[in-house]
Amino acid sequence: MKIYLGSDHRGFKLKEKIKKWLENWGYQYKDMGAFKLDPKDDYPDFVSKVAKKVSENPKNNKGIVLGASGQGEAIVANKYMGVRAAVFYGGPEKIIKLARKHNDSNVLSLGAVFLDE
Repeated sequence: MKIYLGSDHRGFKLKEKIKKWLENWGYQYKDMGAFKLDPKDDYPDFVSKVAKKVSENPKNNKGIVLGASGQGEAIVANKYMGVRAAVFYGGPEKIIKLARKHNDSNVLSLGAVFLDE
């Protein structure tokens, strides 16, 4: 399994933290951008790269996309065949497990403004 990560400037800081967590937990990941903090970048540029990779092998590839709310990121990701993005921006973590188990979610869309304060 490989995890693909992508964010715009709003999720950049949290994405960098997630990369460290994944490394510590021994997961393989690939960062699809943004690679630097640029207030002028736009989430579809990076989310689409993640979604494309997940759609190539939806059973084994996973993704984490980040933006301000996570909503737009999920909309972009869900346009790709085989991608099932679920949004999380706080609340009971059980919802993430339910999305994976019962909805076969393979992309987690995070609302960074709610999670990285």
